[in-house]
Amino acid sequence: MEFDKLVHQQTRLQIFAHLYANGETTFTDLKTELGITEGNLASHIQKMEDADCVTVTKQFVDRSPQTSYRLTDRGEELFETHIQSLEALIEELDR
Repeated sequence: MEFDKLVHQQTRLQIFAHLYANGETTFTDLKTELGITEGNLASHIQKMEDADCVTVTKQFVDRSPQTSYRLTDRGEELFETHIQSLEALIEELDR
């Protein structure tokens, strides 16, 4: 059984899971929720964006820049496939 390395990497898996469960999330909220550095988050988000798994929205809110992320349909599909693979692995172990 092989896992998609884009999704399976620990920090990206947390990002996928958070965005899947919570929908659109700001950079600040995601950084705080996951307890990671700005540089680490930006690096992982860039990989996800390059793979067409996340969309990035930049806007101004009360004259301050705000960046938000959400999973694309492809990102949701990859995450769901990964979860199905993990469930299949657990099922195999239970036999």
